[in-house]
Amino acid sequence: MVRFPEPSDPFDAPMRVEADIRGVQVTQGEVPEQLSGTYFKCVVDRQWPSFVENDIELFNGDGMLISFRFHKGRVDFKSRYVHTERFEAEGKAGRSLFGVYRNPFTDDPTVQGLSRGLANTNVFYHAGLLYVAKEDSPPIIVEPDTLATVGSYDFEGALRSRSSTAHPKFDPRTGEMVFFGYEASGEATPDIVYYEADKRGKLIHEAWFDAPYSSMVHDFVVTQNFVVFPIIPLRSDIEWLKRGEVHFKWDPDEDVYLGVLPRKGSAKDVRWYKGGNRFASHIMGASDDGRFIHIDTPVSESNYFPWFPDLTGAPYDPSKARGCLSRWTIDTHDPSMTFTERKLTDTPGEFPRMDDRQETLPYRWGVMALSDVPGRTAPGGGFRWVSTIDVETGRQQIYYPGDHATVAEPIFVPAAPGAPPGVGYVFVIVARRDQMRSDLVILDAQRLDAPPVCTLSLPMRIRMGVHGNWVDQTELATRVA
Repeated sequence: MVRFPEPSDPFDAPMRVEADIRGVQVTQGEVPEQLSGTYFKCVVDRQWPSFVENDIELFNGDGMLISFRFHKGRVDFKSRYVHTERFEAEGKAGRSLFGVYRNPFTDDPTVQGLSRGLANTNVFYHAGLLYVAKEDSPPIIVEPDTLATVGSYDFEGALRSRSSTAHPKFDPRTGEMVFFGYEASGEATPDIVYYEADKRGKLIHEAWFDAPYSSMVHDFVVTQNFVVFPIIPLRSDIEWLKRGEVHFKWDPDEDVYLGVLPRKGSAKDVRWYKGGNRFASHIMGASDDGRFIHIDTPVSESNYFPWFPDLTGAPYDPSKARGCLSRWTIDTHDPSMTFTERKLTDTPGEFPRMDDRQETLPYRWGVMALSDVPGRTAPGGGFRWVSTIDVETGRQQIYYPGDHATVAEPIFVPAAPGAPPGVGYVFVIVARRDQMRSDLVILDAQRLDAPPVCTLSLPMRIRMGVHGNWVDQTELATRVA
């Protein structure tokens, strides 16, 4: 019998629907005629109910890819499951077969040896291929027009890591894709492998090294001269997994380490800069001047994720989990081997993004989803505002989608391929929870607090998801078979 547990909010119930909508309805404004390309986004939608009590659905659910294709003022919508090994095996069995998040010791014996990858975290384009990724496994290649799954990709046999990040970085000057894998040789191992692929998608650099301890390394930092690996005390241990426990636990007594390598460096070049206990995950942007490395990321006092327990048994503290955009600065000439922190905003939030054309370079414009705005109230919880920020002045512009609504990750889309930095649009999917449906709202990136440029309204709800990206049609024209 297929029976999912009742969610706290009906909006968050599984959809299990693949859909096509030709000509999404425009209910406000007009679609910018010059936009030509596709907005791809990962959402999470379980195919079969989990047999794990209180399962982490956002992390441990099947990946579904959605797309909004823009062409001459028309927008078409499509959604398709990513057909991972896991998805196929459970589909044939007609039930869930994989257990606790990232714990193979809890799986049904019939799936031992199969990839546990879910392809549910991020989607990105490089060298003619559309990748869908989750950080515990190699990426999956998907056909960009039909969203049909092509299969797992190991860079023509060159990828030796068992894992590959869902947060690669792209060097706008060289066209290189810089990425990594953590727990690279197996569950709860401390090893990290750092890769670079050239603009044609060929791996050109590989370096393996060990972190101070095994932890979740969800995102990392790439500048013109350095790569930086944040080791945050959301730790893992193989003994926990063997006991059937969760993969990660928060250690309030462990320090943060930032592992710094020169670009194209090797294990002998790693230097570890140490800071006190705190939490951080996603990177808005980073740059260096040859000596100082500046890293902008939301930072909170303690663990952000309520489903990962505290090693001391302390209860989850939502006030300490509130993260505000902050700047970490590493002086690579400082013998103290520490780093500094300066808060950039007082508005807690997450999902920071920038104009990706400035990745690895100095920048000013950024955008993120906010959970609170001092002096403003809104019913419900979750992310309820979107804010742009000038990281040099701290100036913010804030968009509120209305009551009973939450926002997903906002992304930047250039007004045109050659538009100046930060000139273009912010795309954000808005969940209209009281109406059980979703909108794609398009905002002016320079006037975020003005009325939306356009609102595209779907007759259905978009499931909760994580990351997505815009791919211009000129890039999609380079796709390879």
